[in-house]
Amino acid sequence: MHHLRSYQLAVQFYRKVRGQKVPLHLRDQFLRAASSIALNLGEGSAKPFGRDRRRFYLIALGSVRECEAIIELISLGSLAEDIDKLARHVYRLCQALS
Repeated sequence: MHHLRSYQLAVQFYRKVRGQKVPLHLRDQFLRAASSIALNLGEGSAKPFGRDRRRFYLIALGSVRECEAIIELISLGSLAEDIDKLARHVYRLCQALS
């Protein structure tokens, strides 16, 4: 149930993002990308075939990368450890279904 742990981390990350002060021009995009991680992990976990599941996990990984870029752009180091841990989890999910 590694995907469950990844999902839990994604939900926690989204909640932390909601509480951050982010420039207005990036806030909506940051929240959408953060929520996309959890939503795609959740939907992917319901897919019966590895190929379908992996597609959703790869979308989640893309959203992780988007969040990493925003964190770097606005120097939001307080979330760096959280996104790094989440990135490792989601990456391993994708690799496991390669």
